[in-house]
Amino acid sequence: MLNKTNLNYVRKESILWAINLLLCFAISYGQKREQKTRPNVLLILVDDLKPTLGTYGDTTVKSPNIDNLASMGMRFDMAYANQAVCAPSRYNLMLGSRSTSTGLYSFGKDFREPFPNAITLPQVFKNAGYHTESMGKVYHIGHGNTNDEISWSIPHHKDKVIEYIVPESTGRELTREEAFFENTRMYVADTPKNKDLPRGAAWESPDVLDDAYADGRVANEAVDRLRMHSKNQDSPFFMAVGFARPHLPFSVPQKYWDMYDPQRLPMPQFEGYPEGSPKFAVKRGGEIDQFTPIPVGPDLYEDSLKRKLIHGYYASVSYMDAQLGKVLEELRRLDLDKNTIVILWGDHGWHLGDHGIWTKHTNYEQATRIPLIFVAPGITQPGSSTNRIAETVDIYPTLVDLAGLKLPITPQPLDGTSLKASLDLDAEVLGNSDYAYHSYIRNNYLGEAIRNNRYRMVRWTNLKDNADVIYELFDYKTDPNETKNIAGLNKQIVTNLQDILNSHPKAKTE
Repeated sequence: MLNKTNLNYVRKESILWAINLLLCFAISYGQKREQKTRPNVLLILVDDLKPTLGTYGDTTVKSPNIDNLASMGMRFDMAYANQAVCAPSRYNLMLGSRSTSTGLYSFGKDFREPFPNAITLPQVFKNAGYHTESMGKVYHIGHGNTNDEISWSIPHHKDKVIEYIVPESTGRELTREEAFFENTRMYVADTPKNKDLPRGAAWESPDVLDDAYADGRVANEAVDRLRMHSKNQDSPFFMAVGFARPHLPFSVPQKYWDMYDPQRLPMPQFEGYPEGSPKFAVKRGGEIDQFTPIPVGPDLYEDSLKRKLIHGYYASVSYMDAQLGKVLEELRRLDLDKNTIVILWGDHGWHLGDHGIWTKHTNYEQATRIPLIFVAPGITQPGSSTNRIAETVDIYPTLVDLAGLKLPITPQPLDGTSLKASLDLDAEVLGNSDYAYHSYIRNNYLGEAIRNNRYRMVRWTNLKDNADVIYELFDYKTDPNETKNIAGLNKQIVTNLQDILNSHPKAKTE
């Protein structure tokens, strides 16, 4: 039987229970409301894209959609990759860590081997209640590398990087680059190595629809995903969309080749080795001669072949730009653009015959300078640009900052700096006192570079003999084509830039 005291106790407990229930509902409602008001993120990754874009001053290329994207936000005119290699560069982005901090310089090693509990950029958003998803080339899948499933809320939507439609392009056989990107045969015992497979064509141009190739299909997938998100906005999204072109082979529909007169394309201005530089710093052959009809060896190419490769690169940029345009148009049509941060990032640059180099894999300007564009509603000013030097590793903390999230304490080192404060400021106010730090290993020498607004200094250290050190120094005010290494004539500048280099932790090389 309840007496008066017990009855009061029950009433008190009931009231406390009701209050707690209301608080739980209020907190849950507040969290859901906060999630709904957080900005979405559309991260666009483009393979092998240098700043060969109209917005960056290229008067030959036709890139209207990227140019329009830049007109809505801020363009970084001096943005640099931390390494000019596909897989490590994407690790730089997703981990916020330079290769010199992780020791990840090449293919075939998963970042979760050295950092099993690493917190990737999409994981930060996933942990904050975002729906994270990816399609196309985001992480580098191939050459022994795989996707990182933990980063995404749903399985990654993969598509091809090496792709052919014309039978003559492959001889109807599996080509060596296809095998690399499909992770086939490389590590299978008692089978030929990939180098024993035939080479595929460096280009093809059939008269087909855009979605006959991967980038068209990836764009279609992204459009479908945006439509789903527009109908269900209970949680914000982090969507990574990776385009393959202009990566080789230049397999794009004929209409994009028709946009250019091959006789009016810009040709390389300087094709020699930089005077006074170590020969190994210049890359000849390699990736490019895995395709036909590229001659195997270090010789310079005939004018007709150079022109064809440059033509293919430009056609591929225009094809990719058109696919990106479909995604951006749908974002606007669905009215999602008003609350979506859009970032365009090229994973590294590309040599178009300068120094006699094709593709990437160097520490020179054409391989390391990248396009970087931010559109952040309410923050970036339309049509703005800056000379503030940015690095790939800066994107991780910048996106976390823009979304109003907390930068996590991570097992991997976070090397970047948030660019948020720079996004709504005029470039002239910021000045040019910062720098980029990037690296590449060639011929068993670790090349570490400091690039400021005028100079690049590269310190090449022999990995077997640390006393064997070679320096390169280039002055981009007087020598934009890197024709002469002036390190021996400017020792004080080398010392100053080396002091900056030495202020960083010692580079990991294992």
